[in-house]
Amino acid sequence: MTGRFPLVDPGPELGAAATARYARHLLLAGFGAPAQRRLGASRVLVVGAGGLGSPVLTYLAAAGVGTIGVVDDDVVDASNLQRQTVHGVDDVGRPKTDSARESIARINPLVRVETYPFRLVADNAVDLIGRFDLVVDGADNFPTRYLVSDACRLTGRPHVWGSVLGFDGQVSAFWSDPPPELGPGITLRDVFPTPPPAGSVPSCAVAGVLGMVCGSVGSAMATEAVKLITGVGTPALGRVLVLDALAGQWREVPVAPDPTAPAVDTLGDLETCEVPLGGPLPDSRDVVTAPELSELLARGTRVDLVDVREVGEHALVAIPGSRLIPLAALLDGRAVGQLRDDVPVVLYCRSGQRSAQALAAVHAAGRTDVRHLEGGVLAWIDQVDPTLPRY
Repeated sequence: MTGRFPLVDPGPELGAAATARYARHLLLAGFGAPAQRRLGASRVLVVGAGGLGSPVLTYLAAAGVGTIGVVDDDVVDASNLQRQTVHGVDDVGRPKTDSARESIARINPLVRVETYPFRLVADNAVDLIGRFDLVVDGADNFPTRYLVSDACRLTGRPHVWGSVLGFDGQVSAFWSDPPPELGPGITLRDVFPTPPPAGSVPSCAVAGVLGMVCGSVGSAMATEAVKLITGVGTPALGRVLVLDALAGQWREVPVAPDPTAPAVDTLGDLETCEVPLGGPLPDSRDVVTAPELSELLARGTRVDLVDVREVGEHALVAIPGSRLIPLAALLDGRAVGQLRDDVPVVLYCRSGQRSAQALAAVHAAGRTDVRHLEGGVLAWIDQVDPTLPRY
């Protein structure tokens, strides 16, 4: 069935407290009480309570969305606080859904919050998304982004999508079967048919992200959600809004349905996005754990300990005694000859994914006497030296 716009019928008349709270909305020409009542009757699911989810959650709560669902299986880490403003110092180690619920309650006690402290997967996505009018996707990984898109297509729900990396961001709205006045249906797969190859796109944990870019993009996502709910303005369907924060510019890229895109009939978990490039995972004989490496070093064993991350990451935190050879130089063979052949060689990265990728490339080049650190520098911090900063 074709969707409708606005998405939600107006709820009950506003009482005195709501009228006072939303007075500045009520003064807006073309918005007023009817749009505010639609917001109050709406149910919005926000996927991810992180960098993008934080401004989305706070602004939708402040705007008066009646019910906000928050799905996130993560806990708050100190490295999140630079951009995930829905959380605070005292929330470190707590589930993000708990922290987000309390922040929303402080902002607007009139909003009902439903928390889902688990990962969105194929087995639960359709059921969960089907309970809401709209989904706002603030996920930080490709499997979840594509799962949200496919589940929204199966349920007929529109969804607002955004992404950030470094100083840049993107925002759009997708709806597989919108009302005719909004144009043809379009989904994430029409614009990006398949997830990128594993390892080809760095995460924010690798490349970094300017915290304020999350705020800009998340605020734009919240605006798109409000437009769809209330029918005010023109949603960003068929357009991707692209932010270049360093240039201080937004630009618009028109997009259209892909007639060759396959139909979505079922859901699957796209775990392949998380498998390193370069073939199968290393054999257990090619892996060293953080305690094993620590013991080797403590015994005075000479080890060529090679960090395959980027310069900025190495400067941020590194295992003592290691040297830097960025992954790209090992993948294209330029630096394979720089690995020592007179002592054991151990490669490491942040979490073990890139070092496994480097290991496969080094093995393919004929160096089979090389291992990599399981779990990367994060495992070293957790299991050997917790005084080092996580990122």
